[in-house]
Amino acid sequence: MELTWKSVVARRMKRHYLTEPAATPVDGVRAMCGAHAQILAAGELSVALRVADATRETVQQAAGLVKTFGPRGTVHLLPLDDLPLWTGALSALPPGAQVPEVMRMTPGQTAEVISAVGEALAHDDLTVDELTDEVVRRTGAWAGDLVMPAFQGYWPRWRQAISDAANAGVLCYGPNRGRSTTYSNPHRFKPFEPLPSERALTELLHRYLYAYGPATPQQFARWLKTTPTFVRPYFDNLPQVELAGQTAWLAPGDDDFPEEKAEGVRLVPYFDAYGVGSFPRELLFPGKAFTRATARGQAGNYPLLLVDGIVAGVWHQKKSGRTLHVTVEAITPLNRRRRRLLDAEVDRLAAILACTPSLTVGDVTVGPHA
Repeated sequence: MELTWKSVVARRMKRHYLTEPAATPVDGVRAMCGAHAQILAAGELSVALRVADATRETVQQAAGLVKTFGPRGTVHLLPLDDLPLWTGALSALPPGAQVPEVMRMTPGQTAEVISAVGEALAHDDLTVDELTDEVVRRTGAWAGDLVMPAFQGYWPRWRQAISDAANAGVLCYGPNRGRSTTYSNPHRFKPFEPLPSERALTELLHRYLYAYGPATPQQFARWLKTTPTFVRPYFDNLPQVELAGQTAWLAPGDDDFPEEKAEGVRLVPYFDAYGVGSFPRELLFPGKAFTRATARGQAGNYPLLLVDGIVAGVWHQKKSGRTLHVTVEAITPLNRRRRRLLDAEVDRLAAILACTPSLTVGDVTVGPHA
C-alpha cells in the first residue's frame, strides 16, 4: 500500500489531539508517548494545548501523571499506569557509550546504587544532596566520589545511575521543596512490576507506530536513542507500506488513514512531541523550515507554527506583567483565514497561562530554547 503524506499528517494530528481535544491530560500524554518535560513549563503547555479548556494548573494538578525519565534518557511526563511498560522497555535497552574510566561503576555497583535509591525513597521525598547521603551510607564512600564533571564542579559517582534507577522503577521526581528538586519512589503512588522486556518493547513500538507511524527501524531507534540493529527484530511481521518512496511499517491492524487533509493553525512549544517524534523530517519541515526550525535535522529547538499539520514557521513568547507577547515568524504566507486562526491560537495560549494576549507577526530574533 502506498500512502500519501497528506493522509499521514492528518492521522498524526488527530491522534496527537491537535485537531480534536483529549478528554484528560493523561489521555493527551499517553497519545504522545510521553510529554518532554526537561523544561517543565513547555511540557505542561504541550499537554494543556491538547485538552479542552485546560490550563497549566490543570496539568499540574492532574492525577495519574508522573515526572520521570523517558525516551532518550530525558525528563518526561508519563502516565503513572504506564510505568510497567516504560520501565520494562527502557531498562532493556543496551548501554550507551562508556564513560571515562575514572567515573565508571561495575554492574554490581550500579545494582547496589539502584537498590539504595529505592530504599532511601521508599518513605520520603529527598533532595539530591539528601539522596547522596543516603546512597553513600547504604553502599560505601566510593558512591560519593566527586568524579562527574558538572557545571563549575563535580557530581558524586552514583549520580550517573539516576536514569537507571528511574528505568528500574524506583525513582521519579517528587514535589519541589522551595527551589529544590526532590526525588520520590513511584511505588509509593501505585506499586507495580516492570513488564518483561520483550513484551514491553513490542508494546512500546506498537504505541509509537500508532502515534507516529508509518515509521522505520532507524526512526524508532532515533526516537528511543538506541541502535537500529537492536530494534529491527521487533519490526518482523509488521505490515509494510510505501511513503515517499521508502518502505515503512505500521502497527498490527492499523491501516486506516483519512482521505481528507489536516486543516488549521497550531502553535506548539519547543520539544513538543509532535515535532520531535515525527519523520521524515524533510517532509514535516519542508524547504526553509528545515534550516529555520531544526538543528541539522534535530527537532525541538524552536516552538513550531503548524499550518495544516506541516511546520510553517517558528514563534516565541515573552511574559511582561500580565501580558503574553507572542511573536510568530511565518515561512508560509498567512491568508485572512489563517490569520484569524492564528489569533485564536494565541488567545488559547494566553488563556492557558492566565495572561492577556498580544500578537506580532514578524521575525523571531532570539535563538533556540529562549
